[in-house]
Amino acid sequence: MNPLTISAATSAFDLPSHLSAKADPALTDGDECHFAAIAQTLEEAIAELSDRLEATRKAPGGIGREAMERDLEIHRLTGRLRTLRRFGRDLCLGHIVTADSAEPVYVGRLGLTDSEGRRLLVDWRSPAAEPFFAATHAAPMGLASRRRYRWTRGRISDYWDEVFTADGLEGRAALDDQSAFIASLGSNRSDRMRDVLATIQSDQDAIIRAGSRGALVVDGGPGTGKTVVALHRTAHLLYSDPRLGHRRGGVLFVGPHRPYLAYVEDVLPSLGEEGVQTCVLRDLVEEGAAATVESDPEVARLKSSADMVKAIETAVRFYEEPPAEGMTVSTDWADIRLTADDWADAFDAGRGTPHNEARDQIWEELVTILLDKLDGDVPPEAFHKSLLHDEELVGTLDRAWPMLEAGDLVGDLWSVPAYLRMCAPRLGRDEVRTLQRADAQAWTVSDLPLLDAARQRLGDPEAAVRKRRHAATVAAERERMAGVIDNVLAADDDGEGAVTMLRGRDLQDSLIDGTALPAADPEPLAGPFAHIVVDEAQELTDAEWQMLLLRCPSRSFTIVGDRAQSRDGFTESWRERLERVGLDRIEVASLSVNYRTPEEVMAQAEPVIRAALPDANVPASIRSSGIPVAHGPVADLDAVLDTWLAANPEGVACVIAAGDIGEDTFRPTPRVRSLTPSLSKGLEFDLVVLIDPDSFGEGTAGAVDRYVAMTRATQKLVILTSP
Repeated sequence: MNPLTISAATSAFDLPSHLSAKADPALTDGDECHFAAIAQTLEEAIAELSDRLEATRKAPGGIGREAMERDLEIHRLTGRLRTLRRFGRDLCLGHIVTADSAEPVYVGRLGLTDSEGRRLLVDWRSPAAEPFFAATHAAPMGLASRRRYRWTRGRISDYWDEVFTADGLEGRAALDDQSAFIASLGSNRSDRMRDVLATIQSDQDAIIRAGSRGALVVDGGPGTGKTVVALHRTAHLLYSDPRLGHRRGGVLFVGPHRPYLAYVEDVLPSLGEEGVQTCVLRDLVEEGAAATVESDPEVARLKSSADMVKAIETAVRFYEEPPAEGMTVSTDWADIRLTADDWADAFDAGRGTPHNEARDQIWEELVTILLDKLDGDVPPEAFHKSLLHDEELVGTLDRAWPMLEAGDLVGDLWSVPAYLRMCAPRLGRDEVRTLQRADAQAWTVSDLPLLDAARQRLGDPEAAVRKRRHAATVAAERERMAGVIDNVLAADDDGEGAVTMLRGRDLQDSLIDGTALPAADPEPLAGPFAHIVVDEAQELTDAEWQMLLLRCPSRSFTIVGDRAQSRDGFTESWRERLERVGLDRIEVASLSVNYRTPEEVMAQAEPVIRAALPDANVPASIRSSGIPVAHGPVADLDAVLDTWLAANPEGVACVIAAGDIGEDTFRPTPRVRSLTPSLSKGLEFDLVVLIDPDSFGEGTAGAVDRYVAMTRATQKLVILTSP
């Protein structure tokens, strides 16, 4: 049920019979009045925003900056309306009462003020709301009490109170804060990450509110809430740090795989943020959609190093050597000597600009050098056009500084051994031979960082064409404007006064709206971004890190991961790994409490990972499901699923196997998914069924896959094996 379909006159509380003591009006009347005010203000705000949106859409679009500002306003109003319509009274997470005031402060997903200026909700990200999440009995932060709500279909199905002072006992319900919180952890899952904002814990909140300068690593084992922290930190940073606003680059959120992105896609919009770009690493490169997994581990290892990415610079420089000999350029005015030093000076003009985009700069510099060598008054435009017809000059430039495609550049590394040896001199002859392949452009995931680096270094080969078209359009606009000005001046009786200022080039140019002229749409994932959040970061190779560093010049990162969940092993510290790839100002925050996985599951999962990684950061579970891990033959799969589905009308199960199970054995349904261990990473399910976990692999990779798969369970784990 949509929360807004519930009448404001309907009680916000819908407590089950066993919680009848909490339904006492003395405990709930104050909340009821406040929720009624929230509902009324929401209705008024939605009506007002709807009117403003309609008026803005009907207003003249304008051109250039006016049109852009209008589109941005429509986008802002639409996003705000979508958020307000998504919730009703359940915008409210709970309230706090300070020790020096009896008036509750209500905390919400968004700030909300009524028509009289009374603050009904403080935004959860504001400093005023911090005690709601961060206060503990050891550090109460000035609180007397705190109340949290559990909303179900727009009404409160439970709430619980905490008190921090003796005075806080007045008007409080049963003090079951921890038991209620722990019970909520075992509630049924769905195919989307459930709402956990109201139950953010103090250790998580401290990380969420940490500053954005430098790289913050959120290290923690399964079930510690790393993903929760990453998502809520993203929303908090956008709210609290003006340097990260969308007009200043915004935030990029990088997940490990597509099922993960689908699982978390509702979280940021529910927190009031709809402008965050989300992707997996494949999305950063156009070849990523069709790229396959590298079949040869040695090839994957060689391509994963940052040194290989650096080889792209050498590969491009090979095509940026100025001619070693001079030439004579014949023009309508004189023959001009163009020396090798002149060529070098012209090429220097293109340094620091992407290769393909620099060619026009080099050409313009050549024209300037040649023009400066002529005596007398030579029309620059005529001289420029004459040089364009000099086939020898243009041909020499094309050969010395050719336009390049990223795919051709990287493909040459895998098909021309001498070229690869020159670009990557640290490679041995056997390694160079290993990297050669028959189809040089049969792209794999391991090629993507190199393709990305090449595309960033080369730039857009069409950029120069678009620039020339833009210049031609500006020239046409200037000519049209000159005609208009001539007509205005002709109507001026004496040709004197302020109107003659129209002949000035500066004023003529100011009348031309450059933003209204055609331009290429920016690639949304090209960056630069002000901040990047990376989840499951332990899996990134050094080469893949370069893809992200290229897009974040500020080096402002939130890095989320668990060294014990790295399939390729992670023997360094986070600081060592990140400093090696090029990050500095690194802080590490650890989460050590497992909120998700029951003790029964962790008791069997811990030995699996410690056998391969004795120093693994295995978190301590804080709850027990009372359900032991079950074992059986694969033939029992249907019976296990049918029994669980019959006993659990809600919730989601997952069958995890090393490969395709086959429809004859099992067919996925909306409530029962089928995934590989790698694709289950970052997700959680009520029931997890492992099929032949010994087949997941050997060594560290196999142990990590088994550990990850086992710890996806929030209630029950079943392990089935073949005879």
